[in-house]
Amino acid sequence: MDSTPDILVSAVLAFGLALAGGAVSTRAVVSHQRLCAMISLAAGTLLGVTLFSILPESFEAMRWWELALAVGSGYAVFWLLSRYVFHVCPACAASHFDETTTHHFSEIAVALVIALAVHSTMDGVALAAGHEARGRMDLSMLVAVCVHKVPEGLALGALLLGAGLRRSRVLVWVAAVEATTPLGCALGLWGLRHVNEWWIAAVLAHAGGGFVYLAAHAILGELMKHGKATVLGAFVAGVALIVALNLLVRLL
Repeated sequence: MDSTPDILVSAVLAFGLALAGGAVSTRAVVSHQRLCAMISLAAGTLLGVTLFSILPESFEAMRWWELALAVGSGYAVFWLLSRYVFHVCPACAASHFDETTTHHFSEIAVALVIALAVHSTMDGVALAAGHEARGRMDLSMLVAVCVHKVPEGLALGALLLGAGLRRSRVLVWVAAVEATTPLGCALGLWGLRHVNEWWIAAVLAHAGGGFVYLAAHAILGELMKHGKATVLGAFVAGVALIVALNLLVRLL
């Protein structure tokens, strides 16, 4: 039975969660402590799905050095975008969005949209690659993407509100950026459908490299600024959630 519709619905669900996060940020004030915990939980799920799902899956089709290059390329793309364009993680960017940056928001708006759209597109491609690698929906991948979409939407919405945008415009911006998640999934399904196993593994590992960057950048940023107990506790919980899901899938 073709599970393609399911994975597309999953990508739309991830989009909806990010949009819901953006909507909440326009109506309620989320304390930074709660956002910090959510960011750390999401970082844990991203690292967990990379270590316990993506890397083992990709290693079956690739040599170790090919896997290292694929992961490194994903990490490098996100590093370069964050270094020379804009932070690819809105949850991380929010803490760097000071009053001076806010005042000049119109000057960096295009860079912000490009960077975050690339990030969200890779989320969708990762969902598609996980699906193609296993021939069915990758539950741990879905959970990792969906969990980090909520704080992503919250942070992006707060960032845009801080830049002085009206609530209605904030939702439009969040929707425009996050719509690239189902778009990336659709493109991934189309592009990976007729390629061999090696290329699917390479794309999956490349996405994993991006996840490692997001996880490391988020957790290190939060550790330096907030309570270590909250950050580490939520981070470990995120990793544990992915481990538990993988064990559950194997038992079933």
